[in-house]
Amino acid sequence: MSEPGADPELAEGTLISHLLELRDRLLKAMMAVGLCFVPCAAYMNELFTFVAKPLLAKLPAGATIIATSVVAPFTVPFKLALLLALGIAIPFVLYQAWAFVAPGLYRHEKKLAVPLLISSVLLFYLGAAFAYFVVFPVMLSFFVATTPHGVQMMTDMNSYLDFVMVLLLSFGAAFEVPVATVLLVWTGFVRLGALKKNRGFVLLGIFIFAAFVTPPDAVSQSAMALPMYGLYEIGIVMAGILLKDKIAARERDDAEAAKRESGG
Repeated sequence: MSEPGADPELAEGTLISHLLELRDRLLKAMMAVGLCFVPCAAYMNELFTFVAKPLLAKLPAGATIIATSVVAPFTVPFKLALLLALGIAIPFVLYQAWAFVAPGLYRHEKKLAVPLLISSVLLFYLGAAFAYFVVFPVMLSFFVATTPHGVQMMTDMNSYLDFVMVLLLSFGAAFEVPVATVLLVWTGFVRLGALKKNRGFVLLGIFIFAAFVTPPDAVSQSAMALPMYGLYEIGIVMAGILLKDKIAARERDDAEAAKRESGG
């Protein structure tokens, strides 16, 4: 419902201009993904070999990754190329989203949102790299070592790619903990003191989360949970630094509210 005295034509023109800008932003984001996809598709087989290297290095002599479908040797590397193109283009995609919503933000919100946006991208890449270079070799060594006698481990390439993508996304999301912590404090949903006070419950929740998103072994769960908790502590420090003024203002308001209640 429009406000009294508002010009309907002006409101309609503003809505149309926003929709046109949104369309342009979406097209630019799709073009960025498409441009990144071209070189990824050209080297999709080499990319799959790179992704499969941690498993190939741990398999017994004579064991290989197999294809159980006629089209899998093409479709699986193609899917990997598409996902990788999206991952490479995600900073530009997020920039387009930021450019669309930024005009509606206050100056202090923009000052905080920009470092959080950059940090979220870098932390996601860091989490995926940590999973590939640190977690995968340890985890796959454990799985190969526990293979029963008489069983030859020969993994289907499609199943392996799905396994890799789930873990890369899980670790990338898990490394967003500092950004999530700052956002929770910024919005006032959680107070910084409560985050410090409930460290034990947070650690338990992190291990439960890791148990759901990683394979059912202690190595994988610990490899995710321990860095997540370390990042949680970093998030507390970041929130205390970036939101120092806001936290102090909230504490003053709480003190004044408590004083009024006690006086009443």
